[in-house]
Amino acid sequence: MTPTNRENPVHPKFIVGIEPPTDRTEKALWFAFRGREILLKVHKNPGAVPKMLDFGELGVPAVREQYLGTLEGVHCYSVELSGDTPAPEGMEFLDLRRAYSEISEGCFELVNKAVQIMEWDRTNQFCSRCGAKTLQKPGERGKECPNCRELFYPRISPAVIVLIRKGHEVLLARSPNFPPGMYSLIAGFVEPGESAEAAVAREVWEEVGLRVKNITYFGTQAWPFPNSLMIGFTAEYDSEEIRPDGFEIEDAKWFSVEELPVLPGKISISRKLIDHFLEEEEIVEKENRR
Repeated sequence: MTPTNRENPVHPKFIVGIEPPTDRTEKALWFAFRGREILLKVHKNPGAVPKMLDFGELGVPAVREQYLGTLEGVHCYSVELSGDTPAPEGMEFLDLRRAYSEISEGCFELVNKAVQIMEWDRTNQFCSRCGAKTLQKPGERGKECPNCRELFYPRISPAVIVLIRKGHEVLLARSPNFPPGMYSLIAGFVEPGESAEAAVAREVWEEVGLRVKNITYFGTQAWPFPNSLMIGFTAEYDSEEIRPDGFEIEDAKWFSVEELPVLPGKISISRKLIDHFLEEEEIVEKENRR
């Protein structure tokens, strides 16, 4: 349950809110989405989220609005737009993956929250059990069916991502959907009844045919592709030869620090894992020089 006006202990500048203010007189931030594209400014303060008293000022009809809370006292909303909405003058729709490579980590987290809440609202307008129109549950980020009382909360899908070491080399793999030349880490969703560690071993085996050992927790990151909680791990190579599955992974190789390919953006947990590996290798190199 998400209580109204709860301060976030990790990011205290943002306070979660459920019920929108009824007497707001100041401008708010509007995180508007056309599918997986976010509406941003182009000219003055390019890349910024629009700040207005009312979203209607843009002359763009909103399908639905969702209240998020306040950022340093500024109210924030997510907005769902129809698929054929044109960008207002001086603004543009930017693909989320591209946008994440250009915004700060703090802004990334709020955009992440906004798009996931927007999509949750869009996909839970009707009860999946009986088909009745759902209603907002007071004081919670949830919906309730007035007919059968089924409850619907934002869905979070756990996924694992792992950095695999082999001596002083790291395994990097390439998906067919990646930009040209880019490599990243092995990742995949946790299956029902499966632990995160078991998911790591299974995904590595399925995607590149390797067996790993010493699977160790690293950290987590919310990730909206789709509504995931990425659980990061490190592991060590155990046995077998690299065999890309040809579907999820088209190529995979062992890379040394000196010959790394194009890497993911610094905001992603995959890059944080890789940077951690590079920092450890730098420490080892310095110790060897002594």
